[in-house]
Amino acid sequence: MTIMDTALRPVSDTIDVPTELYVAGTWRPAAGGRRFDVFNPASGEALTSVADADVNDAIAAVDAAEAAAKDWAASAPRARADVLMRAFHLMHERREELALLITLENGKALADARSEVTYAAEFFRWYAEEAVRLRGQLGVSPSGANRILVTHQPVGISVLITPWNFPAAMATRKIAPALAAGCTTILKPASETPLTALAVASLLEEAGVPSGVLNVITTKRSGPVVDALLTDHRTRMLSFTGSTEVGSLLLRTAADSVLKCAMELGGNAPFLVLADADLDAALDGAMVAKMRNGGQACTAANRFFVQAPIHDAFVEGLVSRMAAIAIGPGADESFQCGPLVNAGAVEKVDALVRDAVARGARAVLGGRPVDGPGYFYPPTVLVDVPRDARILHEEVFGPVAPVVRFEQEEEALALANATPYGLVSYLYTADLARGLRLAQGIESGMVGLNRGLVSDPAAPFGGSKQSGLGREGSTEGLLEFTEIQYIATSW
Repeated sequence: MTIMDTALRPVSDTIDVPTELYVAGTWRPAAGGRRFDVFNPASGEALTSVADADVNDAIAAVDAAEAAAKDWAASAPRARADVLMRAFHLMHERREELALLITLENGKALADARSEVTYAAEFFRWYAEEAVRLRGQLGVSPSGANRILVTHQPVGISVLITPWNFPAAMATRKIAPALAAGCTTILKPASETPLTALAVASLLEEAGVPSGVLNVITTKRSGPVVDALLTDHRTRMLSFTGSTEVGSLLLRTAADSVLKCAMELGGNAPFLVLADADLDAALDGAMVAKMRNGGQACTAANRFFVQAPIHDAFVEGLVSRMAAIAIGPGADESFQCGPLVNAGAVEKVDALVRDAVARGARAVLGGRPVDGPGYFYPPTVLVDVPRDARILHEEVFGPVAPVVRFEQEEEALALANATPYGLVSYLYTADLARGLRLAQGIESGMVGLNRGLVSDPAAPFGGSKQSGLGREGSTEGLLEFTEIQYIATSW
């Protein structure tokens, strides 16, 4: 590994951080030896470089997955479970090093990175347990003429495409159920954060994943590489986490091959606070829902709708909490909010804030990019945000909280649903019956009722409308990587 920044040394001294492609159980350079740099968003400096795959490398990964597919599908569920459980323990043993690696290439604060590693490892444990519990059905046809036998078969070679904001958790959330179901896989991580995915692959190799069952290709030329993977007739599944715009393009490509697809796409999460809510609990939840990973999460609360009697007190408490957050390099534990991922992210967030202010909103905290090295934007609170401001209709992906006052709960429900997205929503009220009634009226795949965090490996994660198809986590996440087979038989 060529290290351009000594910051990586504490990681590489303890955990293997390969920088080549992982294909057929071997670490190999890209065709032609091409490479691209990986940057630290806290400084803008290069950390190292990794292999830059092309179409030929993509086809080689499919070849490897095909060669391993039959034996892996036929392996005992317990054998697959044991591999995943070993990976779970290895991730916990290397937690500190993995957290630092995530922070260095992603920018998030170390506390957030440690939480991500813990969360990511849980997918290995959960699916180690689920692998041995994949059951079918047996029944008698209504006519009595035959038995109906239903089984779940591995869907086949699965392409897994992950984003930069949770480089460990988004990888394990896809790898674990795919391997548990008996599928072979090709992982393409985001080019901003490939090192964590390669480190996870190294741990899985150590845990005993056979050659070809997991392949990892890193690339800056995602378009042609992914097209080659999806148009190969041997590929049967696409699992993607990313923007709705990219997801729509991938669905068009996948449609030509009629691939099974699981898509976790963009969000525009509303955070509703009713007048009877516990104010401190709502503020605590708001900080989790908004500031996890500096707001760079598809589950981040984007739009705060607060009922009039509690609005001013909520804004005062939110400003106080946001103002107390120290921003700086995530690897320094004195900072709770790291940089955004790149300069483009800062420009987008700033443009949304400036648009809101131009339309009449007031920035009562923050509101301007931070000068200096790295890609920092301060925690920001906007009030008097007009309904037509772009920030209420576009995913923010930054530490900005626009607050809107509302009068009646019917108005809040209409505001919450006034978006093409429906990933997650948050709702605070002291009346459980009222909360459940409103939750059922919110058009989103997940609702945090008096909670600012919904993610759990044991729960079905996914959205409605333009926020995605299918579910990850829980039993549903395992079933995404299977095909139902029906056998009619008599005895």
